[in-house]
Amino acid sequence: MSLLRSFRFSLAARAGSCPVGAGPLLLQAPQPWHTLRPGPRLSSSACSKELLMKLRRKTGYSFVNCKKALETCGGDLKQAESWLHKQAQKEGWSRAAKLHGRKTKEGLIGLLQDGNTTVLVEVNCETDFVSRNLKFQQLVQQVALGTLLHCQNLKDQLSTYSKGFLNSSELSELPVGPEREGCLKDQLALAIGKLGENMTLKRAAWVKVPAGFYVGSYVHGAMHSPSLHNLVLGKYGALVICETSERKAGLEDLGRRLGQHVVGMAPLSVGSLDDEPGGEAETKMLSQPYLLDPSITLGQYVQPQGVSVVDFVRFECGEGEEAAEAE
Repeated sequence: MSLLRSFRFSLAARAGSCPVGAGPLLLQAPQPWHTLRPGPRLSSSACSKELLMKLRRKTGYSFVNCKKALETCGGDLKQAESWLHKQAQKEGWSRAAKLHGRKTKEGLIGLLQDGNTTVLVEVNCETDFVSRNLKFQQLVQQVALGTLLHCQNLKDQLSTYSKGFLNSSELSELPVGPEREGCLKDQLALAIGKLGENMTLKRAAWVKVPAGFYVGSYVHGAMHSPSLHNLVLGKYGALVICETSERKAGLEDLGRRLGQHVVGMAPLSVGSLDDEPGGEAETKMLSQPYLLDPSITLGQYVQPQGVSVVDFVRFECGEGEEAAEAE
């Protein structure tokens, strides 16, 4: 017996199967998501290339996983999509548990406006590289949409503006929306599983206004993507609530300038037009030197415009992380 035949005989004996002279041993790569056993294989016609391509385009998952999903679900496209999401979510929860506790100092602020409702959200990740990934930006969009729907579903009769905040736990439990099942925490797990970084849904703010009020907004370093519709992304964001007797021309530009001031000067309160002008250390918004013209106060800039500033919200991405780390 030659050396080669002896080697094959030894392998066959260990496996308890292949006889001498059998073909070369084939090693199979481990299958992803191996915790679930796939169902019976489909015929080649049922698991067609067309179905496979359609599922791949719709979900973005690999061809291997899309094929396994179609085989497991008997060629049912809808069931296969649901199966893929469930497996990805399980993978995401597992990875999220491993990554929990890692610092999330980067991320994005998202601004979304619809009618009389405006929301500002913050979602964090570990690196700026991931914050520029479309999948992460889509997560920010889902959080903004979930917050918007939550706000719009509040049954309140507005005689004046209303403002609210949601913390991380409250955000996590919000439903994704009418077109998807589950909560925002499920979408967070999916994103962690896909991108491999720890992420947090940090906070959200919402504002609703009746007639006679206007919400100015500004996002610093604004990014727009056609696939994200009217969502605006950046590292800083501000909402400024103004009261006005009539809808004036140039109100949108005025609101943007007020938002720029809030982002740049970081006031802590609105203050009053009767307050004495302050310097660089002033924390009352109307008494601060106007960001775009420091020779006057913001109050002196606003007064001739025929609007009254009544409130504001300011978000800075990663705000508070340094202080928490120092503590």
